[in-house]
Amino acid sequence: MWAWVRKRDPQLVVVRRAVRVTLVACLGFYFCRYVLGSATMAPYALFGVVALGALSQIPGSPRQRARTLIAVLPVGWVLVSFGTLLSVTTWAAAAGMFVLGFAVSFAGVGGPRIVGLAAGMQLLYILPCFPPYDPSSLPERLAGLTLAVVLLAAAELWLWPDPTPPSYRQRLGDAVSALAGCLRALADDRSRLAALLPEATDAADALRPSRLPPTERPASAGRCDRALSSAAGTARLLLGRVVDLYFTDDREAVTGPAATKLLRATAGCVEATGAWLRAEGPLPDTDRVTAAIADFRIARMNTPPDGLPPERLHLGALALSLGEWTKTLVVAVRLAAGERPQRVDPAGQFWYADRRDAFLFWHRLRENLTPRSVAFQGALRLAAALAVARLIAGVLDLSHGFWVLLTILTVLRASAAETRSTLRPAIAGTVAGSVVAALLLILGLDPLVYVVALPLVMIAGFAAGPLLGLGWSQGLFTLVITLVFAQVTPVDWRLAEQRVADVLVGAAIGVLIGLFAWPRGGGGELHRAAGTFLASSAAVVRETVAVMANGQSPGDALPRARFAGQLAEASFALYQSERHPAATIDWQATLVAGHHAVRGAEALVKSCPAGGLLPCVTQLTTLAGSVAGCYDRSASALQRHETPPRPPSATSQQWPDDLGQDLYIIADLRVWLDGLREDLINVTGRPEPGDDLRDRVARVADGAT
Repeated sequence: MWAWVRKRDPQLVVVRRAVRVTLVACLGFYFCRYVLGSATMAPYALFGVVALGALSQIPGSPRQRARTLIAVLPVGWVLVSFGTLLSVTTWAAAAGMFVLGFAVSFAGVGGPRIVGLAAGMQLLYILPCFPPYDPSSLPERLAGLTLAVVLLAAAELWLWPDPTPPSYRQRLGDAVSALAGCLRALADDRSRLAALLPEATDAADALRPSRLPPTERPASAGRCDRALSSAAGTARLLLGRVVDLYFTDDREAVTGPAATKLLRATAGCVEATGAWLRAEGPLPDTDRVTAAIADFRIARMNTPPDGLPPERLHLGALALSLGEWTKTLVVAVRLAAGERPQRVDPAGQFWYADRRDAFLFWHRLRENLTPRSVAFQGALRLAAALAVARLIAGVLDLSHGFWVLLTILTVLRASAAETRSTLRPAIAGTVAGSVVAALLLILGLDPLVYVVALPLVMIAGFAAGPLLGLGWSQGLFTLVITLVFAQVTPVDWRLAEQRVADVLVGAAIGVLIGLFAWPRGGGGELHRAAGTFLASSAAVVRETVAVMANGQSPGDALPRARFAGQLAEASFALYQSERHPAATIDWQATLVAGHHAVRGAEALVKSCPAGGLLPCVTQLTTLAGSVAGCYDRSASALQRHETPPRPPSATSQQWPDDLGQDLYIIADLRVWLDGLREDLINVTGRPEPGDDLRDRVARVADGAT
């Protein structure tokens, strides 16, 4: 048995949490019930621990989790107080459930720490919002909750604490250090790259949101998480460019020696960045890579490109993009370290660099306050379900009606199909647990039996969900509730019958709300959001070439595309939490195509002069229009829930070779545009296996978390 548990829970995280929550809950419950003699404090001491210890998923080390628990205690007081006061009438309680239910759930857009607390915080309002209406009991209820939180925070520190998971900064450091090895090999010995790339690809792949638990993703609205997310996306872009450069013929490259020097400087800068992220070196700066980029540009200026075929300029353009993105990587890491730059471009990638976290949290809320946001959809769906359940429970005068709402928190999922899939185990487990509970109550056992059995059943119940499934956890939790109420109020076997009835009502409400409120979940919204992102990326392509070729003033294409990318990433994160059949669309590659367009445009507009390419404006506009048209067609297909068509091959054009230094800028633009066309090919997968190195890196997502 123990070997089976260790196989499913190697670090015993589930078992540790079950034991910790059980001991703290029982200690608080028994102290309030049998030492203080308060039947009012006892349930709040127990359910406060269940809400914040079992239903909540708080990320971080034991010390960080303890601080989080203490920090949210005032919010818990507010929710219990509102629940107590609004229980005066059914309509007041239901209205409060809708408003607070939406607010608590929607606040999760601020980051995984808030998301992890949402379900538990909902319970802190649900429990007191049912009769009896007794405002005089509020001090005892708050005292019970305070005792629960303080004991739980202490237990996180000293009672069999969980092992501290690797931080995202450490994971990023591993990926950046592996990337530095690839860059070093690219500059000094290309034959070593094939051996180094698998490790670098695995490390970069480990940063993908789908590879991380939701609580460990750098997804908060604060500056640090935004910067870490940007650094991870830039590192993945760099890895893809390394492979592109590996397959570029360098034998006749016109700026080969200067490019090699730039690569060495880039590798050293990336190494220093990885060392700091792994706490093995000082914070890097951009001086070295900035100087190397300047030297490379000087070398290009001293090498006239007139009369040279474009292929001989390709390697230099790729090397320059590596240098520019390395500088972006370092800037992002310095922001994550807490640096506040003196000058910030309000329309640039790091627009948030001088903003306070409170403002950024409010900005994130406003961004998602739209029906197109999956966070808004999920919060509204849950709030409506809980409010309807509270109203029905009050109108029908259901005994222990909070079980109806607790069932909704348990079974309601992002899509109607996912919700239906949870019903069978939830109902089967509840019925089985209720039968056992009824038998115990019919037997009329000594009350001491309930006292002894409660901690044993609680440990099994809290561990059963993650290890055995929803049915087992529902069945055992039914027993837990029976054992608790048997010690608080007189009960008989009908308590088990009421539990089954309430679960059925809650399940029915959850299914109906799921059918009427965005029933497709993340899958339906992902098609629309990804299509909007690609359409916005097409506008970025057209605007970037217009700015650089004929001096058009920059518009709002880049900010719009960044915002569309954030909504697409949120939709994809929800999509990953659901079960879906095999898709014909590679969603990671779809998001990569959008992010490459945005990141590449930012670097080009920042590093190249505007309006200097009029002699070549026709060719560039034609090429940009072709690539943007491919993006538009893919976007339209996605929004119609169809598979995007494969982009056609680029048509050959006659490019001038007598424009002097402008030929280098044209090469930079062509490298970017040709890469975007290749990105779109990956959306539906290549028809035949490509080169192994390219295939591996093509699967590494670029999107921000």
